[in-house]
Amino acid sequence: MRIVHAELQLDNQICFRLYTAARLVTQAYTPMLTKLGITYPQYLVLMVLWEQDNQPVNDIAHRLLLETNTVTPLLQRMEKTGIVSRKKGRQDRRQQIVSLTDKGKAMEEQAYNSIPKGMGEKLSGCPLQMEDYEHLAQELDAMIETLKNK
Repeated sequence: MRIVHAELQLDNQICFRLYTAARLVTQAYTPMLTKLGITYPQYLVLMVLWEQDNQPVNDIAHRLLLETNTVTPLLQRMEKTGIVSRKKGRQDRRQQIVSLTDKGKAMEEQAYNSIPKGMGEKLSGCPLQMEDYEHLAQELDAMIETLKNK
């Protein structure tokens, strides 16, 4: 009989639970985002720009904890669909400033009217309460902060 180390059993892995939850949450968003004509990563970019428009690509990437070479293709696709525009920075011409178009700005209201309610419905069978989600967010933030500084 083969001995399996408890530390290596799938059921003992927090990383597997995080991966699975992230994948399933993203999957739950997909039908709502498809109606808006965007992907989940594009939705993340939009949320950053809805908070603060006219940002350098580097700032968007930093906020999303991604590399600029990951964000740039996303922005290029979003520009082609008329959601954002990019222009050279005034002080530093090498810098790309990303701005919402009218279409991108209008999408905020569309998202607000469908996504929070839609996700609430999808999670309605979950026994977690709002305080639990707030606590979970704080715990995950602490984990993210610890890991990003390693």
